Amino acid sequence: MRVNLLLVFSENFFATVCVVCYALLLPFAETAQIDPKRCLVWGPGLKVHVNLPVRYFYIQIVDTSGNNITESIGENPFKVSIHQRDDQERVRMRVDVLDRHDGVYIVRLRSYASSLDTDIHIWYNGQAVGKSPYHLPGTIYQEQCYCPCPSLSFWYEQLECPDHYQQIEDDLSPFSNIDMDVVAQEIVTRFSDQGRHSLCHYKIINNKVYRKTYGTIIDFKIFVDAILLSLVRKVKLADVEFFVNLGDWPLETRHPKDGGVPILSWCGSDSTYDIVLPTYDITEATLEMLGRVSLDMLSVQANTGPTWENKSNVAFWRGRDSCRERLQLVEMSRKHPDMIDAALTNMFFFPKDENKYGQIVKPVSFFDFFKSKYQINIDGTVAAYRFPYLIAGDSVVLKQESEYYEHFYKRLLPWKHYIPFKRDLSDLLQKIKWAQSHDREARQIAINAQEFARENLMPPEVFCYHAKVLEALSQRLKHKPQGTEGFEHIEQPTHSLESQCVCDRSVQDQYFKLQGKDAKQEL
Repeated sequence: MRVNLLLVFSENFFATVCVVCYALLLPFAETAQIDPKRCLVWGPGLKVHVNLPVRYFYIQIVDTSGNNITESIGENPFKVSIHQRDDQERVRMRVDVLDRHDGVYIVRLRSYASSLDTDIHIWYNGQAVGKSPYHLPGTIYQEQCYCPCPSLSFWYEQLECPDHYQQIEDDLSPFSNIDMDVVAQEIVTRFSDQGRHSLCHYKIINNKVYRKTYGTIIDFKIFVDAILLSLVRKVKLADVEFFVNLGDWPLETRHPKDGGVPILSWCGSDSTYDIVLPTYDITEATLEMLGRVSLDMLSVQANTGPTWENKSNVAFWRGRDSCRERLQLVEMSRKHPDMIDAALTNMFFFPKDENKYGQIVKPVSFFDFFKSKYQINIDGTVAAYRFPYLIAGDSVVLKQESEYYEHFYKRLLPWKHYIPFKRDLSDLLQKIKWAQSHDREARQIAINAQEFARENLMPPEVFCYHAKVLEALSQRLKHKPQGTEGFEHIEQPTHSLESQCVCDRSVQDQYFKLQGKDAKQEL
């Protein structure tokens, strides 16, 4: 009997040791199977004329059998260097490699000086990756260089902008033959209440930006200035004139046939006729990536928390008291802590009451949100501008029904990209229970949302969408904008390396020749 027990113990011990050894050696086995030459490298950062504030491209890990590896192989496994082909000098670029933990790595490049005929080298363990080096013929411009592409259609093609956005068509369909003299007088009369509204009147003439402000709280004009200046540095826009609402709430409640006027806003609603732009939040994150912001659509993809199986089953929310439903959510959390972890990080709009809402808690790093499988997205004063980042993470979003929307909401489908719950939160607990009991379906909804964000909310779309709105507006103006008296000329930032900003159009000329077009006529 003792002999049999000893044999069983020995066999179990041996099996346990084998399992442990296999688990320890598995990462090394996978690393050994990587075929650098078969790895896939792609993305807008490998196209010379896609001059984004931060270039980026992807690396998909592939094994020796040609199969994609779908797990991380460790932090910073790649060495990336950028050189100018002629003199092999290193280019002044910040290189940042992000691990998506799904076998894909994101390489981000922020240029501090322009470069000509650039080679991007990628190595893994001393071996070239994919088709490295990747050659970019022509000039990569530093972000502050004013070298606009003379052809808007060519620029659209390089960024792979969609032919149209349905939201833009819907927003502008009521407006045609816009007389900006009449519009300006109407807007100033109706919305220039200094205590309630803040607006900017913009004109873009000969690719120069001019602005006049109305209202007292006009600080947010810096976000509009920044994207417009960045756009005209990159492409020649048609002359256009428009108003931008700097406040949270959309303004125009009248239909155009009843005297409604076109106003651009960061948020739309079912009861207004504002023309929606990408929010200042996602726009600034695009412009200031690898700069003064830490949360953007690329960084969130590399900070999605534990794997799905290791995430908490409690729904998560943090924020301030921007609406009554948020207070309601916190009260629900205190009653059902096993289902909801919700707390206020600040109280500004409503009286503090610790008996009802608990103590104010310290803000949590956004990336730590994704320790939970379930993210609750609830309106603030208007739409919650964190939503793009939530769907880019590796959690399923429960979204409150709302009349407010951002520029992309209407492309999303409930139960495909998010789990909806009623505005009054009456079915929120039920929806959380559904997600907990339908783990596979909830996981698929999270994946669908993540894929949508990766395909539709990246930096090129922020630029494409702004340009498409301005182009559509310019085509609807009764008269081209003229005269800038009373307007401030918003000047481009002074670049310290002016010699690095010599504009090169040779590659575009070659493109037009290949297309059988007359470059002068096109430009």
